[in-house]
Amino acid sequence: MRFPIHSFLLALGLSAAAASAARPCVAQTAGAIEFTARVMPTDGRPEPVRQLTFFLIRKSLTDIRKEAEAADPLPDLDKYADSLGVSPELKSWMKKNHTLELAGPDFFQHLTPDDVINVPEFMSAYMAGTTGLEGIAFPKPKFKERDRQANPEKYKQQVAEYREAMRKFIVAQPDTMKGMDLALDPVNPAPAWQQKVAEQKRRIDRRVTQIAQTRYLAAQTDTDLDGNGSFTGLAPGNYWLSTLGMPAMAGDVRLRWDLPVAVQSGATTRVALSNLNAVEPAADRQ
Repeated sequence: MRFPIHSFLLALGLSAAAASAARPCVAQTAGAIEFTARVMPTDGRPEPVRQLTFFLIRKSLTDIRKEAEAADPLPDLDKYADSLGVSPELKSWMKKNHTLELAGPDFFQHLTPDDVINVPEFMSAYMAGTTGLEGIAFPKPKFKERDRQANPEKYKQQVAEYREAMRKFIVAQPDTMKGMDLALDPVNPAPAWQQKVAEQKRRIDRRVTQIAQTRYLAAQTDTDLDGNGSFTGLAPGNYWLSTLGMPAMAGDVRLRWDLPVAVQSGATTRVALSNLNAVEPAADRQ
């Protein structure tokens, strides 16, 4: 018995439709996040984070910051040192020690007697701070300026002997280096460098907030008076819960969060924000 071809195709179509109807629905439904935020000050009790805006973003702030820094790189210390109007020896010292600071404990931690002898600015600052030390066997130069041209070999030898005597004196009397930074203040590039770095950091901070809100923002909400907040109607996936640039404060503690949160289809994810899962925990204080 033969079936007409159109009957066969019709039967095949009905079978496919029946099979499709029999398959379970795999469409994903929206999820939600409910959270509480508490901050515990030093020697205090946890306090709710009241009426603070929280943001749900699709990329971590750490990665967003890398994105912003790639577009506006941090200043290069070595290049900045090369641009300064100081001696080549001082530029080399700055790059070797990766510092532009010529004052304070950090400066003296890097400074050695050889540095004092070999860097012209350091030697001048040292000599300016050692006036009146002749009574403790302070080396005296034997070379004469007239010998620089008239007897260069003698001049060169006596200069070398003087530099070695100075080096030995500084090794034996390291305290005589104290106060050098006062004489170095006019050539200290650290304040200008620190201002440059601070300006760049402020630009990056603003850019991170802008990128997060314009490219990766999924939702935002304000906490209530008990520190509770929620996001609903979320597509399943991975998010980060953050306050962006606004810290949550309690007493002497300022906290920020960049907490990853996974949203499941049709489920509510509950999160407790605290000092323990903050990006900048209780050590970040005013």
